[in-house]
Amino acid sequence: MKILLVEDEKFLADPLIAILKKNNYSVDHCFDGESGLDHALSNIYDVILLDIMLPKLSGVEILKKLRKIDKLTPVIMLTARGEVPDKIAGLDWGADDYVSKPFSTDELLARIRAVTRRKNKIIAQNDELVFADLTLSPSVLRLSSSSAYISLTLKECQLMEYLITNSPMIISKEKIIDRIWGFDSEAEDNHVEVYISFLRKKLLHINSKVSIVTVRGVGYKLCSGDLETDF
Repeated sequence: MKILLVEDEKFLADPLIAILKKNNYSVDHCFDGESGLDHALSNIYDVILLDIMLPKLSGVEILKKLRKIDKLTPVIMLTARGEVPDKIAGLDWGADDYVSKPFSTDELLARIRAVTRRKNKIIAQNDELVFADLTLSPSVLRLSSSSAYISLTLKECQLMEYLITNSPMIISKEKIIDRIWGFDSEAEDNHVEVYISFLRKKLLHINSKVSIVTVRGVGYKLCSGDLETDF
């Protein structure tokens, strides 16, 4: 799962990023509102953690612009205790939730799980993702079928999660690179091809009926039947 954190206070952002990564979340961080809006509009994030008080562009301004284009990506506002009018404005403009600083990291993690469950009905109550005979458990980096299971690397897990949560959409290599490796990464198409190959082998290993299908010139999608999977 990929999270965008828009927070200008480094002393708060750094430990929060460490905690999120420890819980197997992929995190991009922006220090100001303008770069935060640019990232938010990319539509590659599962959750956006958005501070209200930001340089260049406020959190509420970001939310207004985002919701004109993206109605679905969950947004959790990060607010100071006394910012009641800002909390109300954020909720009115489409925020899904808010937490008041200072906040418990356990509470924030629970709120992240809650808003992603509401967004994506494919996520079960125990935060596992189910597709056909597959169950993906991101918290333990495990992929299971009805008869077997196998461990995944973090990037394999992130890629499988991206394919599951966007099924039956076709996802381009460019979007996969932005999502899994990040905007500033030097990753190329062959990185995607290698990880798709890894996942295909692991699907065969656990005897899953699910396949990763190549749509030539477009990208990849998950299918629950046996279809052509050549590059």
